[in-house]
Amino acid sequence: MPPQNKTHQLIEFKGTTLPIVAITLRSLHPSELAEAASTLFGDDPFFDGDAAVLELSQLGDASSAKWQLVKEVLRTHGLHVIGVRGGSEDLRQSAAKAGLPTYAAAERSPRSKPVDDAEPSPPSPPPTVEAPVVTEPPPAKPPAAVAGPPTAAPTMFVTRPLRSGQQLYARGGDLVVLAAVNAGAEVIADGSIHIYAPLHGRALAGASGAASARIFCARFDAQLVSVAGLYRTFDGGVPAELAGKPVQVRLIEEAGEAPGKLVVEPLKTD
Repeated sequence: MPPQNKTHQLIEFKGTTLPIVAITLRSLHPSELAEAASTLFGDDPFFDGDAAVLELSQLGDASSAKWQLVKEVLRTHGLHVIGVRGGSEDLRQSAAKAGLPTYAAAERSPRSKPVDDAEPSPPSPPPTVEAPVVTEPPPAKPPAAVAGPPTAAPTMFVTRPLRSGQQLYARGGDLVVLAAVNAGAEVIADGSIHIYAPLHGRALAGASGAASARIFCARFDAQLVSVAGLYRTFDGGVPAELAGKPVQVRLIEEAGEAPGKLVVEPLKTD
């Protein structure tokens, strides 16, 4: 039998989806960024080497930055900056010289149009309709139609109290906490956060930029709350009308302000 010569491909291409954190910056001063990041995440690394893209659209006509220092600030908290998007042309060129390429925005309306072009592909549904006439049983699983949105990660449930210094991150989904979040503890979710117990520490919802995320709390006494990067601290204590009461934290749109406004309000349960 003649020997078989097997050649191995040295390069293979496969489609994949990787989690990337989008970080909206409203300042490029490393000291200001370091202070804001420490307020959000403390002094220890919070992320696990996650890739990050810097959103520059809120920086106006800024034309340059000390990119290495900006990257170092975020690396301190476990984020690996791989590029930028938005912002002025000069600012993007400045980032490119520092080794940070420009990425296109995730929302590409032209990409959604090919769904109309794909309409000729429903030749598969008709056989499904006629299947009962054929003697062969219909397939157990009908042919997939147009692919829907990706399935969200399952909700994370926490049933034990969180002590000072502890951190929990519900990556890609919601977080439900059934015990107290003590002062100095942090709970973070890419989706919404539901806390059916006292919140004395920090809660950060919409960590990947989901402006529709919310925080619900049965007894509010937080140190910090944040939705999609907008945050509010309570160093001087929680206002009397909110202290110890059910609240919700959400973003509302305001004319002329793209990020919106963070609102902490009593939760009406009736």
